Parts: sequence; C-alpha cells; structure tokens
Amino acid sequence: MSNILISGCNRGIGLQLAKRLKQRGENVIGVCRTNSAALDSLGVRVIDGIDVADADGIKKLVAEVGDLPIDILINNAGILRSDAFGELDYAEMVLQFQVNALGPLRVTEALGDNLHEGSKVAIVTSRVGSIEDNGSGGNWGYRTSKAAVNMIGKNLMHELKPRGIAVALLHPGLVATEMTGGHGIETSESARGLIERIDNLNMENTGSFWHAEGYVLPW
Repeated sequence: MSNILISGCNRGIGLQLAKRLKQRGENVIGVCRTNSAALDSLGVRVIDGIDVADADGIKKLVAEVGDLPIDILINNAGILRSDAFGELDYAEMVLQFQVNALGPLRVTEALGDNLHEGSKVAIVTSRVGSIEDNGSGGNWGYRTSKAAVNMIGKNLMHELKPRGIAVALLHPGLVATEMTGGHGIETSESARGLIERIDNLNMENTGSFWHAEGYVLPW
C-alpha cells in the first residue's frame, strides 16, 4: 500500500484518481480548497482549506501531512479562464500562473522532505502547453501557464533525479469536466490512463511529457 497525495481532488479528474486509487487499496490523501460530498464518500483522508497558490495554505498542508512519507505526489489542482486577445485580463492570467505553474512547484518543494528514494511526482499538465503542438492559438493564460509548468516539471526532474525520485508531466486528454464545459472523455477513462502512466514511471523515463493514452508529446 502506497501513501498517495492528490491535490485538487474534490471533483473531476482528481476525484476519479482518488476513487480508483482508493479502490485498489492505496492510502489516499485528498487535498482541496473545499471538500465535497463525493470526495467525503470515498473514505479517504481529506485535507481541505488548501489553496496551492497561497503560502499560508501550503504551510497548513505541511503541518497536516507532518512526517508521513509520500510515495506518490499527484499535482492535479488547476484552473482555466477563457480569454481573447484585445480583451486580456492580466490579473486572471497571473492567477492561472499561480495555480497551474507555481502551485505544483510550491507543493513539491514544501513536501520535499516527505519524498524519498522511489517516490514519484506527477504533474497534470496539458498538451496546450506544447509550443510545437500549438496549431490554433488562444487561451493565453492557460497555454502559457501550462508551458511554464512543463519547464518546472523538467527542472524538478533534474532536481530530484539524484535522490531517486521520478517526475512525469501528464496530459489527461480532453476530459468532460466543469473546466471543459462537459466536452470530452469521461473522467474515469482519463484517470485510468493517468494511473497507468504513473505506475509505469521510473528513473529511465523520468522527465517525459506523456499523453494519458501512453504516447510522448512534443515540447
């Protein structure tokens, strides 16, 4: 049984990750800003009131986790704010950077002492953060925040590799959540693929940018 901490798991992909991992017997710690009835019903340990973009929230998370060893850290918390050139809201762009890019870095750095040789760190990013794959433009804040977290993930790979800790950057696919307006595949299908990628993560493929379906994405 592994200790698995998941951020942003009160709904959507995070909730399904928590559900599937709990069902297979893992010790799941669900981290979120606001608890939900769906998350509560899973019987996992819940740490709520945590905003990954807030220093005080991170301090609370560290205090709640204590010295518990973390075998798998899944940075899933994220936000999407639609925008358009000519009407850009820069405050909203900064918020997306704080949550989508700096959030995973804050959490991973803060819980660094809980990680150990053999631990895994997964960051749920998006293929829209791929510069090579950008064929349509738009989504300025979301795209750039995801491109930034891809670089952060690569940096974490270099930082954590000497400690025997592997890092994966994972695109969940277009998933039917509130974020996407209900368009895409079921969250359960996405979670299945993400878990498979995490299970297959090792020191040989650390730092890779994967689609949940199992193929490598371009940077």
